[in-house]
Amino acid sequence: MRFDTIILGAGAAGMMCAAHCGGRVLVIDHAKAPGEKIRISGGGRCNFTNLYAGPQNFLSQNPHFCKSALARYTQWDFIDLVGRHGIAWHEKTLGQLFCDGSSKQIIAMLLAEMDRAGAELWLHTSLRDLRKTETGFEMVVEREGARNDLSCANVVLATGGKSIPKMGATGLAYDIAAQFGLHVTETRAALVPFTFPDGRFKDLSGVSVPTRLSNDRKSFDEALLFTHRGLSGPAVLQLSSYWREGEAIRVNLIPELPLFDLLRERRQSAGRKALTTELARHLPARLVEYLSTHIPMRGNLADQSDAALQALTDSLSDWALTPSGTEGYRTAEVTLGGIDTDGLSSKTMEARDVPGLYAIGEAVDVTGWLGGYNFQWAWSSGHAAGIAIAGRL
Repeated sequence: MRFDTIILGAGAAGMMCAAHCGGRVLVIDHAKAPGEKIRISGGGRCNFTNLYAGPQNFLSQNPHFCKSALARYTQWDFIDLVGRHGIAWHEKTLGQLFCDGSSKQIIAMLLAEMDRAGAELWLHTSLRDLRKTETGFEMVVEREGARNDLSCANVVLATGGKSIPKMGATGLAYDIAAQFGLHVTETRAALVPFTFPDGRFKDLSGVSVPTRLSNDRKSFDEALLFTHRGLSGPAVLQLSSYWREGEAIRVNLIPELPLFDLLRERRQSAGRKALTTELARHLPARLVEYLSTHIPMRGNLADQSDAALQALTDSLSDWALTPSGTEGYRTAEVTLGGIDTDGLSSKTMEARDVPGLYAIGEAVDVTGWLGGYNFQWAWSSGHAAGIAIAGRL
């Protein structure tokens, strides 16, 4: 059976690409339904893009690679598409856009766009063999237990990375890339919670606090959530992409709070109050109780010298912690690293030395921040490959 293009992976990038390829297009996926990561994202409402998406929000060994695709298909283009399909949306914090209804609306929209383009979708389908030929590619797939021999001019790798293996994520795209001589950079779990030994924060599980979380590479001002395994929340997920094993992170629990001045003022007007009671006005009481076993904060406000208050403020604004690790691919929202961009065209996403082979989305060494950026990369890179393929038909 002959196709112009076969896309491996019915996720965000693959479906977007299929909607723009032109010609006879087949999308295959081993899952029972398309867009599974879309379905679970954003608490079921899909954080489908970000108003402020730009190259500065992505990590890659080549930070310039993503610029072309992001510029040619922007967040505004996707927002327009969402609007044309009548999907209501709203903005949360920091430019994050979510469906008012369900993430399934985004999946339905992409399927409708694929249907409009005439693309076929085969689910419960696994790749068994793939090889290059003089006219393109030949592959063997198994669909619901039956063998199918396929050929095509173009193959698009859109199978994602290794994050969330319980949903079927594998390193298939990396294996295929290596088969055809493309380099794959180091991969690791990203946008993932930190872990600490011995249930260090289990008594604080569920406590959330605004923080400034930083290391020597990056700093993020967002919420931190204590869990029975360690630390999570937006600030932690963001910084995890910039963290390496054995490194310390620094937690500022009072990033915008002039605590020293506030405590000095309250020392004058409410000196008989316990210092911990006063701190509980600004930080969660359970957190204050926990910190009191690690940081000196005994006595009443009236008992505290300026030096003691300053030392306390310094401790709360620069709490050094060293995670033992992360929760890994099991809970990671995305994979850091992937198919080396040096081997791809930034305008078309085609492999430079393998005509007709394309790589898009999470499979590529381009990783976005938390907050809709990785979906925007899927839309932009999928569109870039689709338009490039269509232009050659």
